[in-house]
Amino acid sequence: MRPNLTKTAMAAAVASTLAVNVAYATQDEIQELKQQLEQQQAQLDALTEALENNQGTGEGWWSDTSFGGYAELHYNNINSQKSSKDSVELDLHRFVLFFGHRFSDKVSFFSELEVEHNVAGEGKNGEVEIEQAFIKYQYADNHSAKAGVFLVPVGILNEVHEPDTFYGVERNNVEKNIIPTTWWEGGVMGSGELFAGVSYDAAISSGLYLDAAGGDFKVRDGRQKVSEANATDLAYTARIVWNGVPGIQVGFTGQYNPDLLQGDVVGTVKDVDATLLEAHLDMQKGPIGFRALYATWDIDSALDDVKAGASEQTGWYVEPSYKITEKLGAFARYSQWDNQAADDDVDSNYEQMDVGINYWLVDTVALKADVQKINEPGNTKEGFNLGIGWSF
Repeated sequence: MRPNLTKTAMAAAVASTLAVNVAYATQDEIQELKQQLEQQQAQLDALTEALENNQGTGEGWWSDTSFGGYAELHYNNINSQKSSKDSVELDLHRFVLFFGHRFSDKVSFFSELEVEHNVAGEGKNGEVEIEQAFIKYQYADNHSAKAGVFLVPVGILNEVHEPDTFYGVERNNVEKNIIPTTWWEGGVMGSGELFAGVSYDAAISSGLYLDAAGGDFKVRDGRQKVSEANATDLAYTARIVWNGVPGIQVGFTGQYNPDLLQGDVVGTVKDVDATLLEAHLDMQKGPIGFRALYATWDIDSALDDVKAGASEQTGWYVEPSYKITEKLGAFARYSQWDNQAADDDVDSNYEQMDVGINYWLVDTVALKADVQKINEPGNTKEGFNLGIGWSF
């Protein structure tokens, strides 16, 4: 809205009315009309000030508040050699809402509220989670800091996982089981650009916690989700990303957890430190796309006393894709992951092959279909998946 134009238009209307009336008015009536005009002028001045200060009928706090979200519905039809009954289900896997607010040019807020599997509560399949809730402070050009709950800067999908941005109905199992996506922590993080094409992130946050007494050994089991998280030992994360060529991103992340047991002692097992190393390539040049990722955890060998081979947890995948048309794309993905990779005598390696298509109704609404085959220890699963995902 333009306050000066509004003021001018209203004043012109009043002046026009006054001019018409003056021609037929007595001196007393002219004086009364002048007083009315002065009152209306004062009201116009007050309205203009309110408009300029974003109050009253003008723009207010809502103009600096943003809203968005995403969701994905999946149909899975997978059969197993070990079972005579197929696993067939329809699931509103995720429904997510984003809320953000800009307090000033330097200070802003962002949040992400998620409902998984549609219904949450005691005895239900779903969960309600706050995956992000942080304040961001832009303290210098191309440099910022955030404090609160944020996504760990690692991998391809952990920070950007809206369903219209990746191929396949389900997220890939390497980033799910090794990184482990979606992974968020509470703490502080600095981000910025070192020089053209190279950016950095550095964070101090809550870390992973394995309940070794309860048999936990997989990294994914250690996510605390900032829910009364045990913070006896914090985690330290650093990432470097190169995107000096349009359409190509190369990223490297390292994280150190001083103790996955957060001070617990289980028998002779204690002080289990862990280091994550991750590297990835994400490329989209014209119709040709390619993603590749490798991630590995080097964990204190004491964890092998909880589960044989758990001191190394490793995975990788490659995913070529091709946009057949502007709306239709096809992909293939080969994945391997192992949460007990330190022991060659343990049959714990998984292999998965996915082939499928995405069809974008619009840029942020995607129909998906794929077939998959998983060779897991002592079993083979295969079948197909259908889905729709959208974001706004």
